[in-house]
Amino acid sequence: MPSVRRHPQTLILLIAFLAAPLAAQTTDPGDGKIARAVRVTGSAPDIDGHLTDSAWATAEWFSDFHQKDPVEGGPPTDSTAVAFLYDDDALYVGARLWSTRVAEIPRPVTRRDQFSNAEHLVVSLDPYLDKRTGYSFSVSSGGVLGESYHPEDEEDRRDPAYNPVWEAKVSFDSLGWSVEMRIPFSQLRFNKQTVQEWGLNVNRWQPGFNEDVYWVVIPRAQTGFFSHFGTLVGMNDIQPQRTAEFIPYIAGQASFVGAPGEGNPFNDGSSSDLRAGADFKVGLGSNLTLDATINPDFGQVEADPAEVNLSAFETFFRERRPFFIEGNQLLQGNGPGYYYSRRIGGQPRGYPTGDFVDDADFVDEPGYATILGAAKLTGRTTSGMSIGALAALTQREYATAYIADSNAFEKIAVEPMTFYGIARVQQELGASASTIGVTMTALSRSFADAAPLSLQMNSEAFTGGADWLARLGGGEYQISGHAGFSYIGGSTDAVTLVQESSAHYFQRPDQDYVTLDPNRTSLSGYSLALEAEKASGRHWTGAIGVGAESPGFELNDAGRLSNADDIDAEVNVNYRENTPGKTFQNYRFGLFTDAGWNFGGTRTYSIVGLNTSQTWKNFWRTYFGGYYRPASTSDNLTRGGPLMGTGSQGGVEVSVGNSEGSSIRGNLNGSVSTGQYGQASQRVSLFLLARPGSRWQLSVEPRWNHSVNPRQYVTAETGGTSATYGTRYVFASVDQTTLSMQLRLNYSFSPKLTLEVYAEPFASSGDYSQYGQLTASGASTLQTYGTDNTSIVQDPDGNYTVTDGNSGQVFALPNNNFNVLSYRSNAVLRWEYRPGSTLFLIWQQNRNSFCSGGYDSGICFQDDVEAGSGIRPGDLIATRTVPGDNLFVIKATYWLSIH
Repeated sequence: MPSVRRHPQTLILLIAFLAAPLAAQTTDPGDGKIARAVRVTGSAPDIDGHLTDSAWATAEWFSDFHQKDPVEGGPPTDSTAVAFLYDDDALYVGARLWSTRVAEIPRPVTRRDQFSNAEHLVVSLDPYLDKRTGYSFSVSSGGVLGESYHPEDEEDRRDPAYNPVWEAKVSFDSLGWSVEMRIPFSQLRFNKQTVQEWGLNVNRWQPGFNEDVYWVVIPRAQTGFFSHFGTLVGMNDIQPQRTAEFIPYIAGQASFVGAPGEGNPFNDGSSSDLRAGADFKVGLGSNLTLDATINPDFGQVEADPAEVNLSAFETFFRERRPFFIEGNQLLQGNGPGYYYSRRIGGQPRGYPTGDFVDDADFVDEPGYATILGAAKLTGRTTSGMSIGALAALTQREYATAYIADSNAFEKIAVEPMTFYGIARVQQELGASASTIGVTMTALSRSFADAAPLSLQMNSEAFTGGADWLARLGGGEYQISGHAGFSYIGGSTDAVTLVQESSAHYFQRPDQDYVTLDPNRTSLSGYSLALEAEKASGRHWTGAIGVGAESPGFELNDAGRLSNADDIDAEVNVNYRENTPGKTFQNYRFGLFTDAGWNFGGTRTYSIVGLNTSQTWKNFWRTYFGGYYRPASTSDNLTRGGPLMGTGSQGGVEVSVGNSEGSSIRGNLNGSVSTGQYGQASQRVSLFLLARPGSRWQLSVEPRWNHSVNPRQYVTAETGGTSATYGTRYVFASVDQTTLSMQLRLNYSFSPKLTLEVYAEPFASSGDYSQYGQLTASGASTLQTYGTDNTSIVQDPDGNYTVTDGNSGQVFALPNNNFNVLSYRSNAVLRWEYRPGSTLFLIWQQNRNSFCSGGYDSGICFQDDVEAGSGIRPGDLIATRTVPGDNLFVIKATYWLSIH
């Protein structure tokens, strides 16, 4: 489905936009802008930031820069001059940045790619001159380097894992500061031809003036980035360099467990490990790059944030592992979530079963599937075709069970050996950079020596499809869409589990358009979407889109899908003003509407709303949004049971933030919602970023959430009436409060030696009450226990006994009240001791406590606190004292390059 919930109004108004003359195009701002690189005839510049080398005297300097912000097209406050030199091996960039307030320019020292509020210079290159992809190299006033690869024609669409080896230095004098860069051709991809012409733009950001100046100013009313660039000429007789990079690593770790459990044979409280592996990068000609990894290690990667998920749906976390981040955008494509990289090397999807496991005193389960190896091929041909392919193999993983009385051990497979394959090609069409792409994924599991797992998961899965983007009127109008398919195969047990999963719920008793077939050994489905959009223009933008995922559409082996069986439609309309006025620097107002149905014709949701944002003359930013959801019918609240009505709901959200150029940046956000049957939520968050000194950076983000959900699913029991097909679908009202805080403290000894500390204390409490059951299929009301000849009594163990006087049935319900404490932290000392080579010292903590009203799971550290009693002010501090695991790692990588 195209991106839903943006901002709409009426279909008629949007059709009027789309019917506007497509031929009305403005002159491209980059037309005719040319910069010339001069070949170095003597010694190459010494990269020290001083521009004193004789070679710079032969360079052709240009200084025709203009503002994009705050006054589009206006003259810059301070002048900037840039020049380019080159030799057979590298491109050299020199820049002179004059300043009327030299003493006030901040010079923060941060880790690579983290500029904070520093003034900086960005050089963006399009070596293929395809007007769609390219690289950006930047350096801050503190001498911090940054770089990114842009896989699309968007300035803010960056691949953060791009990490080339290059040089840059800065120096200051009484007139301003200067920059020298050396970018090796081996770190770029470009076509093999005698005369090179590259796309070029240069940007200078001055936070002291909130001023963004560019060599080519792309109007805010237009989309695109590389498609508007000027041209860098003059480079002749340079050759793309085939390079091979080899980065071996060695790592040792020691872990200490806070509460291993008495008699635990798998962990006496400490363990150690030594491992090694390597990454490879090989240039295949001038256009393609092969990356590979063997036994990868991600010890320096932050843990995912803590959460309490009370829904039936999986939480999808962002990718944090460098190998899978780089090039991930190309593999993702523009259609459904065919590829979700966190599947590779994730937590084993199987679970240990059998009589031995049932009798075991301890069971040791692996936390993730070991990646034996992975390789990916990425690049772009001279014809404008982008190529991405990835293959990975994970090893079979075992849990080990132990029975103390007999001192017996048994290994049980929980993850089969699995192959993942993803491939995508995308072809650009014409000067407008329209695209058409195809994505395919394949997954195969080997159940040799792990036959019981074939009952728990599919043996194979294939997904894919085509997507397209037609850009009309110079990109002002766009028509996009996709058509995709899915196929899974496996045992009858495995395919039945998929049919009954939260993404499908084929077992729903009150529908007749899909059938739960326990004899199925395969399942297939499709996805379709089409969207028409007015993407740019001075004032008006908008979109209309429709999409569908069939009931059998399934992606969750190699991809991601929350639920299928959807037909969605959306419309949005926006009005914006980018010309500064007396009050606002710019502002935007939007209306939107969205609705969805299942394939049985049941309207499962609808929403209408508005949102508006403003940038004020002092560069503070504000936002307001509101929405209303009319009453509808859910096909998943009963988790495989009949339909259930949902009440109407509405809410508002507001936020305010100060200027991005402020020395202390902040943003305050709050939202409130309320619903027909007592649903309510209040959320407040605050983000603060400060630099107490030039080498320090501190950010803190406290969050407080309170919600009441009167329709929280609890369980399904037999003995229901015919109105609910003989089953009791039990719900409760849960009152939940969550308090968390994300803290980051960074200290930079130098741009190559940094200490980064991340910590997240987290506390959540939920109180269940007003248990009851659905009265009838499609109803929105509950029969509350304790009324209508029923009773509910809390037992001494904290759980509940319900007696139905109408049927005489007595059944038990769990007390699901909970208190959760969590503390996760990561401290990394990172030293780039030579170009491309890094030493890491890492300390990770993972502390958890979970207490329930009826039972304890894991460690309950709050014996003196009643579960569900709410959050106390000291709970965030208490998370630091909860027993947990400490992991210490030392890891070293070494970069080798072969030309």
